Amino acid sequence: MGLEKEVVEMLDMLSNIGNDPTGGMTRLLYSDSWKQAQEYVQKKLETSGMATRFDSVGNLFGRIEGSKYPNETILSGSHIDTVVNGGTLDGQYGVVAAVLAIDYLKKTYGAPLRSLEVISMAEEEGSRFPTVFWGSKNFVCEAKREDVETISDFEGHSFVTEMRRQGFDFRDPNESIREDIKAFVEIHIEQGSVLEKENLQIGVVNNIAGQKRYTFVLKGQANHAGTTPMGYRQDAVYGFAKICSTVIDRGLELGDPLVVTFGKVEPKPNTVNVVPGEVLFTMDCRHTDSHLLDSFTAEAEQLIQEIAAEHDLTVEMDLWMNERPVPMDEEIVATVERAVKNSGKRYKVMHSGAGHDSQIIAPHFPTAMIFVPSIDGISHNPAEATPTDDLIAGVEVLAAALYELAYKE
Repeated sequence: MGLEKEVVEMLDMLSNIGNDPTGGMTRLLYSDSWKQAQEYVQKKLETSGMATRFDSVGNLFGRIEGSKYPNETILSGSHIDTVVNGGTLDGQYGVVAAVLAIDYLKKTYGAPLRSLEVISMAEEEGSRFPTVFWGSKNFVCEAKREDVETISDFEGHSFVTEMRRQGFDFRDPNESIREDIKAFVEIHIEQGSVLEKENLQIGVVNNIAGQKRYTFVLKGQANHAGTTPMGYRQDAVYGFAKICSTVIDRGLELGDPLVVTFGKVEPKPNTVNVVPGEVLFTMDCRHTDSHLLDSFTAEAEQLIQEIAAEHDLTVEMDLWMNERPVPMDEEIVATVERAVKNSGKRYKVMHSGAGHDSQIIAPHFPTAMIFVPSIDGISHNPAEATPTDDLIAGVEVLAAALYELAYKE
């Protein structure tokens, strides 16, 4: 398809908007760099002959009307915001790929039978304000005004004030969800190392894993490290160590695609000569099967209670995230897989362990995802990178899938 120049050039141009002096990118919702990036994408869409518009909250759309079924729309895109000091691919690669894939199809095959549309979503990351998926939740009419009316960023700037400063406002509460969307295909970097380790170019995503996240507080008794005999201690770190090893060992026994992580650990008083009397820790559990996720977390909760009791400790538990697994649409997944097979590219069908806009959209519209490899699995980091050949392969597969969906009867 000869897209190397276009892919590299557009990614480079976008990456200069919000580039961080310390490396990487910082382009946060309703910042000036965010607005500039959306306007750059808008110009690219218009140059490609697409009609553009912003919705009320700042999602950007570019559209080519279908010649036969204009009221049936095939949608592709991703989010334009980044994490703080992030990489140059997460989110924006999916926007770039959608713009270039549809531009290629239009130039090569003319007008599609069904309408083709790009979406550059306002926000996914939750990096500036304590809210996530603002773009996709508004797109499917799920966002709630009351969730953001009183929130501010880390510098005290109000969400509402910043949104209105950039010329946007809340969605009309009477607005209804669109009825014309027949498929949504999002392409994204994997943000993991599976494709790279298996020497594959493409991942065809069939499921986004469910997530449960907990915060636990394990309490014992702080005491003198020299004068408290080992047998008399209520050592919260020792109890946590047992919990951590026992639960992870159980996760290893059950195997993929289950993952469990104890990512945050805060012992108190965290002093060299004091037996720790308290540990705050988190547990993140993910699985593609809702019943198996619930079964494992119930077992983990029980193990944590039992181990705490064995060590004369108390435990407090807060389950603060409980996201269900989101399967992709079987027919759209099959369409993407056919496109990859016909291209001869190396691929596998796989799940996503990370969350994406697709998980918000999939319950409403037939949805599928495409992954390209991430070097060393690194993401949300200035070192985030994907070989150019793989970036191009992703655009080619996306274009082939969109051709199947929009140009064929």
